[in-house]
Amino acid sequence: MRSRTWVGCGLVAAAAIVAAVVGATRTPAQDRNAERKAIEQVLLEQQEAWNAGDVEKFMTGYWHSPELTFSGAGGVRRGWDAVLARYKRNYPDRAAMGDLTFSSLEVRFLGPEAALVLGQWHLSRPPDNDVGGVFSLVFQKVPNGWRIIHDHTSIVPPEPL
Repeated sequence: MRSRTWVGCGLVAAAAIVAAVVGATRTPAQDRNAERKAIEQVLLEQQEAWNAGDVEKFMTGYWHSPELTFSGAGGVRRGWDAVLARYKRNYPDRAAMGDLTFSSLEVRFLGPEAALVLGQWHLSRPPDNDVGGVFSLVFQKVPNGWRIIHDHTSIVPPEPL
């Protein structure tokens, strides 16, 4: 009787260990998938805000901090206010803004609270005034969710026909 009790306890303990190991190995992947979706949601909301002509709402995807950085053809802009001013200067109206599409997104986690996102952007602007390029974004998980803390965006000229 005594050995059965120990065997039963041993089986329960082994089952608990297996469940903990399986749970531990599955949870990070599930967490990563949820985090990836949260980051992609930020970009989807930015795309929707841009296409609605709402630059301020588009900017909610960025970390609202003086430490935010944006790098592009015009150099480096530092701070949320400077990045907002850049967008307003370069895209003063709906015609200049066009319709934004993000594509070819690649999310690479750099740790539990940081990710690198590579992708392409395209602005459809009639007549035949489209522009597009590539970007690399560094996202950080801050108290109000995933936000872009650094944006490096480049224009890629269309290949000649």
